Formats: sequence, structure tokens, C-alpha cells
Amino acid sequence: MGVIGGCLMPEPSNDMSEFVLSTAPINHIDYSKHNMEYTRVQKNNDKIVAKGGKEYLFFKRLFDIVSSSLFLILFVWFILLLMFMKFCENGHNQIYTSVRIGKGGKKFEFHKIRFMVPNADKMKKDPNKKGLNEADGPAFKIKDDSRITKFGKFLRGTSLDELPQVADVLVGNLSVICSRPPISEEVETYGTKALHRLDAKGGLLCYWQIQHNRNKLSFDEWVDLDLQYIENRSAALDMKILFKGICFAFADHSGE
Repeated sequence: MGVIGGCLMPEPSNDMSEFVLSTAPINHIDYSKHNMEYTRVQKNNDKIVAKGGKEYLFFKRLFDIVSSSLFLILFVWFILLLMFMKFCENGHNQIYTSVRIGKGGKKFEFHKIRFMVPNADKMKKDPNKKGLNEADGPAFKIKDDSRITKFGKFLRGTSLDELPQVADVLVGNLSVICSRPPISEEVETYGTKALHRLDAKGGLLCYWQIQHNRNKLSFDEWVDLDLQYIENRSAALDMKILFKGICFAFADHSGE
């Protein structure tokens, strides 16, 4: 309690658990606050609490650092081998770097082993390619994409193209578990609901990726599952997604 003008006043609270994020249009949402993990968001008139106190976030980050460090120590040789094999295929730069949107709208560089031809991004803007898009919403996906190289099909089918993102986890741009970070063109089409995917740091593995029908999920279903994770995230849920994701990588190919 403090004293102002002879009156007792309550001390300001650091508890953000009751902070309510306005459902204002996208351009009016303020992402400048530092404690977005505690934010309550509005969805269909129901409040969704983005769980995760300071202890959870501390141990989540600690797990990210330890697991990514160990993985790189043990398997950096394998990543380099894949990069060398990709270089032998066409001689071009083996690493594909794109700008993704992270927590609070922060931009960062996102890395993959290149599995497409070097001018794939320009080819994506071809009206003929847009007409072949099999995904709904802002997502872009073609099952038999001619931009994917022969070795790229192996990389993509096994998700080995994603391995360089372990380094993105180590430096803090990604977490092991959370929603996948979108590109800026995708975010520009978001409504208020989808924009709340940015209330938390992006991740390597997300909730919708461990669904058996994940290849048939609509964009709205992706968003619902991402928000469901943000609402219910915990160490136990993170471990469930991690181990189920590992099992899917070896035994399930429904998401190809």
C-alpha cells in the first residue's frame, strides 16, 4: 500500500493473468507488451487463457537450449551430409532462408535445407501455380509440386529439410513445441482470431502436426488447434506432442 494525498492506495500489481487483449482490427492490436504469454484473448465470446507462468517459460527455454545443443552435437555431421548431398544435386546454395513472423510480430530468419529449385519463390507467384494450390486460406501447398527436386522429395517426405531449424531453437527464435511460424504474406491476411497465433513463440512441432488427419485439416482447423495448445500448454502437453511427433516421423506418413 502507498500513501497519496493522505489516502492509502494499493500497490500496482505485476499479475498479468487478468489482462484482456482487445479484439480490435489487426492494425490496432498492441504487441509491444512483454508478457503476452499471460494474455487472455477473446474467441467466440469465450475467454482463452494463454497458459504459462514464469516457471514454465523458464524450464521451456531451458529444455530448448539443452535439447537443441545436444542434438547439434550428436547430429551436426548428419545435417552437413544432407547439405553436401543437396549441393551435389544442383550446385546451388543448400540452405533456404526465409523471413518468418514470430511472437508479437517480430521478424526473424528461418532456415531449411533447400528442397526446391532456387527460384521456387518466384514460381509460386505464377498464376498457373496459384490455380493449383490445394490448401485453403492463406496456406500454399501442391501435392505434386514440380518445383521440388528429386533429392528434395526425399528431404520433404522425411521432414529432414527442417533440421537446420534446431539452430533457430538454440538462438531463441523458435521453441521445440508451439505453432509453426508464418510468413509475412500469410499474416497480412489474418483476422483477429488467427493473429493470436503470434501470442507465443513459434515452434518446430505443433499440435496439428500430430493429428492423424493433419493433411486434410483446413486452415481454420490449424488455427483452432494452435489456439487450443496456447490455452492448455504445459510441460506434460509439450512432452506428449514431442514423443507423438517422433513416432509420427518414423511410423506415420499421412501428412506427406
